[in-house]
Amino acid sequence: MENIKLFGMPAEKGRWLLIPLSAIVLLCLGTVYSWSIFRKPLEKLLSINATESLLPFTVLLVLFAILMPITGFCINRFGTRIVTALGGVIMGLGYISSSIDGNLQTLTFTYGVIAGIGVGITYGVPIAVIAKWFPDKKGVAVGLTVIGFGLSPLITAPLAKSLIDSYGVRQTFIILGVVFTAIIVLISTVLKAPPAQWQPAGWTPASLANNTSTNTQESIFQNPAFYGLWLCYTIGTFAGLAAIGISSPLAQEIVKLDAATAASSVSLFAIFNALGRLFFGWFTDRFSPKLAAIVSFTMVLVASLIMLKTGEGAVMSYLLAFSLFYFSFGGWLAIAPTTTLILFSSADYAKNYGIVFTAYGAGALGGTLLAGRIRDIFGSYTVFFYPTAALAILGIILAVFMLKRSFSDSILSQV
Repeated sequence: MENIKLFGMPAEKGRWLLIPLSAIVLLCLGTVYSWSIFRKPLEKLLSINATESLLPFTVLLVLFAILMPITGFCINRFGTRIVTALGGVIMGLGYISSSIDGNLQTLTFTYGVIAGIGVGITYGVPIAVIAKWFPDKKGVAVGLTVIGFGLSPLITAPLAKSLIDSYGVRQTFIILGVVFTAIIVLISTVLKAPPAQWQPAGWTPASLANNTSTNTQESIFQNPAFYGLWLCYTIGTFAGLAAIGISSPLAQEIVKLDAATAASSVSLFAIFNALGRLFFGWFTDRFSPKLAAIVSFTMVLVASLIMLKTGEGAVMSYLLAFSLFYFSFGGWLAIAPTTTLILFSSADYAKNYGIVFTAYGAGALGGTLLAGRIRDIFGSYTVFFYPTAALAILGIILAVFMLKRSFSDSILSQV
């Protein structure tokens, strides 16, 4: 084990280079979080309403969540490099085929289904690789990795806006598809997991020895912690994914920002999305999944209450509320995988987190569809923040009671 090398250096040092490379892969995949930039041009081009323009985004998120558990099994059979490259190619084809001159149904299939399959296949691989290379710093390492997905709109939102203004929305899909495919396939060639039983020098997995001896013998479905985590994850993604889908059009319709400023705000929110992943990765490691969930839901509640009072010209209220939404949502992309590592066997991490990740799909489906329907029925997105406030309160209750019982043994070992 001492002679293992990565990038020509000892694995202890070389493993750190895998984090930025994995983050770049997730940054490409995370362009889905810039979907709000595409919505207005597509609504005009295809003559569709707010609910319909969210449909391709919603389908992609659901397919993304469904494919995650399957990917866990594929990694063990085909290896990380092949799965990553395959997913990158499929995602690229989805973007490129979205340039076809069709209708909403065509776009939903090309972007929602094909690109969604590619994102779902690829997403879990970099996280699984990093989780195995960093058993000693799981929260921070995973948090740094998933920053790429959350930070993506900081780069891709203004990039997409610029490309759409210059070349049109269809040509933009082609450019992004080609570039993303090339980047992901290139990085896939160096993305590999450590040998079995590898661990950092001088690290003694004491908590692992205490806790996972029983977890490795049982299915994830036999552990009540799974159900507490799944419900909280669903609520955590409900408001966050809806906020991501409506941030740009909401800014234009309610706060009356122009399209360029609204697009710039999406880039700002991406920073909070990324910071939320890093902060909550550390916070979950340092304290407990229960406390992390409570803090996250409290932020959603505060943001919802602010948006219920936000109107034309209330730029600071809008920026504050959506920064909280993005920060909290980004946090769940670190809380959930870190908690999965804490509670269940790291050897089965890819499969286990894939199952947990189905909560992401449930939150995506509920949040984005409800937001679109509320806009179409009431003529404003404001009403949507009543259910997000109610769910935040429910999430706090679930965290206090369900997570207290579910996580008690694991929390004791982490504090």
